[in-house]
Amino acid sequence: MERKQAIRRVGFVVLAANLLLAVGKGAVWWSTGSLAVGSEAVNSVSDSIYSIIILAGLYLTTKPPDFEHPHGHERIEPFVSLFVAVGVFAAGGAILWQSTVRILEGSYGSPAGVYGVLVLVAAAVIKFGLYRYCERVGRTRNSPALVAAGLDNRNDILTAGAALVGVIGAQVGYPILDPLAAMVVSIGIVYTGYEIVRDNVNYLVGAAPPEYLRALIIQTALSHPDVKGAHDVVAHYVGPEVDVSLHIEVEGDMTVTEAHDIETWVVQAIRNIDEVDDVFVHVDPKELGEWKDDTESGRFTTFTPDGGDGKS
Repeated sequence: MERKQAIRRVGFVVLAANLLLAVGKGAVWWSTGSLAVGSEAVNSVSDSIYSIIILAGLYLTTKPPDFEHPHGHERIEPFVSLFVAVGVFAAGGAILWQSTVRILEGSYGSPAGVYGVLVLVAAAVIKFGLYRYCERVGRTRNSPALVAAGLDNRNDILTAGAALVGVIGAQVGYPILDPLAAMVVSIGIVYTGYEIVRDNVNYLVGAAPPEYLRALIIQTALSHPDVKGAHDVVAHYVGPEVDVSLHIEVEGDMTVTEAHDIETWVVQAIRNIDEVDDVFVHVDPKELGEWKDDTESGRFTTFTPDGGDGKS
């Protein structure tokens, strides 16, 4: 399945599930006045709203390259994820305010009863499925927007559990647990927003990718038998993808055609790394002594993902 089809399918599934949960929780909230269930209903409504934003954003990001956007539209994805974060912060803040007012006023509402328990258990089960689905496709297809949606669904499992405690507590004679549970839900929602912002800021400010990826880039360049060294390696995020530039050292007596063939091979090999978009390679004759003291490149030539030096 192509990337755009996989991402759009996830967007539709998440939207449909959130709408279903919003209706179910809203019905219980309307009939009982339970703030714990109400906070979960607001959470699902906000999920539905920014699911629509995500779906619209994913439609744009999966459009093919055009004249004005020769590298495609993937770089809009971090901005889509920040829209998600804004919605999350707004929902969390509103619920926190309402639950605080309820506790101070001593107006706790009616117990949600068995329907509240059922809808929250169903929400936890559905959110777990969405979390695993979004994370798997997001990681496989390199989509930060889907990874962000997965994080939100994961935390929604915890908030549904907290709301469930409040509903059961109110049912057995402790009504204050209902707004307290709503307060816990609001904190979980705000933390989800923080996670989404934290994970997407690096995409927007051009940060370097993780060490394992930088090591893989250098090791890939050096895997060609005629590449004698690599230096001035720069890798940074441009949206969710990585742009790479580097110098490689080859024998100086090669023909232009031979050096070109090596450069082409290195470019293609690095581009084959899933996270990489553009690659720019400069070829240096090693006899000119242009090698620079690049401690990072030297360290990454033997880097292993577990942090070792590659030696036994």
